[in-house]
Amino acid sequence: MLLNAQELNCTVRVNVENLETYYRDFLNDFASSVEDYMNKTKFYDGEWEGNKIECAMDIFFTKGSNEVNYAAQVVITSKREIYNSLNYTRMLTVSDNSWTFRYEEGQSFYQNDNSFDPLTSFLDFYAYLIIGLDLDSYAELGGTPYFSKALNIVNFAVTGGASSSWLSTTGTYSKRKLVQELLDERYRPFREGFYDYFYGIDIFSQNKKVAQREIAKFVDKVASIKDKIDMRSMLLKTFFDAKYGEIIEKLKGYPDRKKVLLKLMKIDPAHSAKYDEGI
Repeated sequence: MLLNAQELNCTVRVNVENLETYYRDFLNDFASSVEDYMNKTKFYDGEWEGNKIECAMDIFFTKGSNEVNYAAQVVITSKREIYNSLNYTRMLTVSDNSWTFRYEEGQSFYQNDNSFDPLTSFLDFYAYLIIGLDLDSYAELGGTPYFSKALNIVNFAVTGGASSSWLSTTGTYSKRKLVQELLDERYRPFREGFYDYFYGIDIFSQNKKVAQREIAKFVDKVASIKDKIDMRSMLLKTFFDAKYGEIIEKLKGYPDRKKVLLKLMKIDPAHSAKYDEGI
């Protein structure tokens, strides 16, 4: 059901350069249709308070066939305002490289939480993920209901004949693994620390010392679960891909900076060279 003015302010950009000219004409309204769906559908239970969440989807079409079948790669990003500031902090950056769906020019988009649709379920999944992360940053474990909704979509995908990209828990990115980890009790300290981290970001300009301690506390919580979780964790990869640069920057001048960065090199080896530069 579509209503006016909901939780997201999503910018959608479409690239059709890899498609035959024949298929490009069918997609003239696709970006505006996706944007309308993301911005006018009610994803949040209750009345949304505060400003809309700024987010974006960059959709790169890779294939078209039989006039209605498409494949695309999508980069999804979101950010949130830093408290009492005009600045933003990045929340999510993921590249989902295997979106396959049917689309007919001019078709309507309908939300249905009780069945799987390769087109709208994909959009719903990311709407719930974006909202859940935003809520987690303001209240400890606040995003749980929305991560559960995202997991329900994955479960419907399993029984609804979805493409393998929905089912996989391996590879460089997995929707299924990401949302499973968000709800896995073993990762609870990460999510509790997630709130600490963003509290630190919010108060950084008012009280740098306390803010840096909160960021370091987050790193300690993640380090405490390192031996209990999969070191190929999709959740940790997704978080640190978006945040490693910010963490290094915010810890400048922190007395225990070296100690924290050494921990980060073990927790997030993909960016160890950057942490090493900061020591």
